[in-house]
Amino acid sequence: MGHVRPRRWLPLLLILAMTPLGFWGVAQAQAAKTLVIAIGADQTGMDPQTVENNESGFIMSTIYDSIVNYKVGSSIPGPGLAESWTISPDGKVYTFKLRHGVTFHDGTPMNAHTVAADVDRAINPQNPCYVFNRKSVDTYDDFTFGSAKDNTVAKMDVLDDYTLRFTLPQPNAPFLTSLAMVWQGIVSPEATKKYDCDASQHPVGTGPFKFVEAVRNDHVTVDANPAYWGGRPKVDRLVFQVVPESATRMLKLERNEVQILADVPPSDYSRVTGNSALKLYTQPGLTILYVAMSNDLGPFKDKRVRQAMNYAVDKDAINKGLYGGAPTATQGMPPVLWGYAKDVKAYPYDVNKAKELLKEAGFANGFTADMMVYANPRGYNPIGGAKLGEAAQSYLAKIGVNVKITQYEWGAYLQRLRHTQWEGFAICGWSGDNGDPDNFLGDLFEWNSANGAARTNNCTRHHNPAFDKLIQQGRLVSDQPKRAQIYMQANRILHDDAPGIFMNYTNQVRAARTTVRGFTLNPLQMFFHMEQVSLQ
Repeated sequence: MGHVRPRRWLPLLLILAMTPLGFWGVAQAQAAKTLVIAIGADQTGMDPQTVENNESGFIMSTIYDSIVNYKVGSSIPGPGLAESWTISPDGKVYTFKLRHGVTFHDGTPMNAHTVAADVDRAINPQNPCYVFNRKSVDTYDDFTFGSAKDNTVAKMDVLDDYTLRFTLPQPNAPFLTSLAMVWQGIVSPEATKKYDCDASQHPVGTGPFKFVEAVRNDHVTVDANPAYWGGRPKVDRLVFQVVPESATRMLKLERNEVQILADVPPSDYSRVTGNSALKLYTQPGLTILYVAMSNDLGPFKDKRVRQAMNYAVDKDAINKGLYGGAPTATQGMPPVLWGYAKDVKAYPYDVNKAKELLKEAGFANGFTADMMVYANPRGYNPIGGAKLGEAAQSYLAKIGVNVKITQYEWGAYLQRLRHTQWEGFAICGWSGDNGDPDNFLGDLFEWNSANGAARTNNCTRHHNPAFDKLIQQGRLVSDQPKRAQIYMQANRILHDDAPGIFMNYTNQVRAARTTVRGFTLNPLQMFFHMEQVSLQ
């Protein structure tokens, strides 16, 4: 090999000594792994108790734990911040044993006192940060914990430093699965205090990733939490990049500028499967897509008009042309859920029947109506709202219903849809949150009698006391076959009520680089368990 004189190494040693990082620092910096996920719209907030939209949920599912978390790839609740729990025989008392040694990202200890301090915002009207005292927030708190207004709210007790108990005034069959939802992620009470009850742009949880920054309409960055109780994440950083255009998202994936696409339109499936550097992930979706109608305003107050709209639109043709042959919807929930009524069939395409019903309702010459749409993709609508709106518009014109379309930015769209008395049509849809039929039928079509208004996500403002009674009954029954019969009956009523033009049930489809390992779809569409994902 020959003799090497020591002085030949001197310059290299000097260089390394003068480099602040040193050799190993350089190696470490190069080894840092960033995984970029392309999403179609920006988050509207990252405080779980005050938002209800997928983009916010995508990000929050990496920052927060809930009291119970869904098991990998499922909607079955498993250990989260609670290691174990017991449920009383009457289904009213839930006692949770919390983990020891867990801290929030800001250093606040996680224990029964700090978890209770966060949940208190949901159930205690005297809490200065009580969620229902805030304006224009979208919250699941009453859905999960009940409402103080109608005395259905859960009672919470701290039994000791690591034991938390909830006592429900009546059984609530979906309670445990609802607790695991991303919308019930536990926030550091110190962050809520520090940001004057609004930490929505300063999220602090206990999850596998810590919030770093949010740049409006551009990206959100989260870094690995090295002290995560579930093990240190295998990548160092996640970036959720806002890319509204599906064509641009696809190009970025092909160029390895992003590694995962949150939404993939059917027109791109073959492009992914035909590229050996990419992988298509797909499974039956917990989704529904429909064109909502204002059930309480305009011609749509008449059920015959709403039924006419369902006959007027060729849903099968739209689903074949735009949605890759997605199955046509028949009722208020997808067929992968128990409680789906197989005997309920979709409204067939029948222009004459549509005109006949319009004439009966006093609109023989049709009418003019507004339709609001959005451009960006959704898990339940991967092509975006505008294309569906235009397709429905062309069919409705054939029966004399002239539709004027207005497109809104996603945040403005949600504000208008959920917090104003709009009249006409709107593109609506849903990706399930907890794998329970109640999360579709109750959340999307029930009237909130405590508030004398539609639930936040009841975008049609559907109100049928017979339907509502069934939904309430379904929560009190713990026997699943009995609950299934209740939901089948509710679905039959809903089909007849025709609150919207039921369009389809899409699959959940994502695309990723083949260098992404350990990535698992979750039926609830969130990015749960990203600590298990690595980048080769």
